[in-house]
Amino acid sequence: MKANQMEEKKQEIASRLSLARKQIGLSQSQVAKMLNMSRPTISEIEAGRRSVTAEELVEFSNIYKVEIKWLSCIDDTANTLVDKLSLQFRELEKLKKEDFDKVISILQSLKSNN
Repeated sequence: MKANQMEEKKQEIASRLSLARKQIGLSQSQVAKMLNMSRPTISEIEAGRRSVTAEELVEFSNIYKVEIKWLSCIDDTANTLVDKLSLQFRELEKLKKEDFDKVISILQSLKSNN
């Protein structure tokens, strides 16, 4: 893998780590405490300025409840959709009941249009 490709992959992993953390509603400080790291370390990782080890990816995966394959940009086809939906469903849990009902109504409408 070329240096440019490595850097792009590192940035994508960083972006996914940040997205997954935000989707479950944790702060960088909370994650840092869970991983026995400093908050600036989490910030560096999410900015793509620090690489993560395989062990750290496993820990992030467990905390964020997403597949390691998705976090590490491996096999980016089948699991990506499931993981993205999983992250979005967590966001739905935070909605007020009436907003949640609207989302369900929209989904049902889309289904009936197909």
